[in-house]
Amino acid sequence: MKPRFFVTGFTVVLFILAVAVLSVYSQEDVTEVNDSIFGKRMRPSAVFQHEEHNETAEIDDCTACHHLYEDGELVEDESSEEMECSECHAGEGKGYPMAVVNIYHTLCKGCHMEQKAGPVMCGECHRK
Repeated sequence: MKPRFFVTGFTVVLFILAVAVLSVYSQEDVTEVNDSIFGKRMRPSAVFQHEEHNETAEIDDCTACHHLYEDGELVEDESSEEMECSECHAGEGKGYPMAVVNIYHTLCKGCHMEQKAGPVMCGECHRK
């Protein structure tokens, strides 16, 4: 009786561990479009699956979204991935969030409309 109980208990523990490990590794690469310039929001941040988005849209160049300019010139082979958009796109002085909102909408929504693919309505990106 004891060996059977031990084998059953051991099997249950292994199953629970396997489920836990698989759930950790199955987490999708979800990106939240966020910037510290935003205060209270009317809608939640836009979220999307970064890798899936880029594969589907066939985007291989990070600078398509994460571009970097110096003195009005695009810096080739440099990315702004570690920066917030408001560092360059703050608009009318620091603390002006609508300039950043407009940049996101121009870049993201504009590309979706141009490609005739992807969400363009508010609630499709900003899910409550």
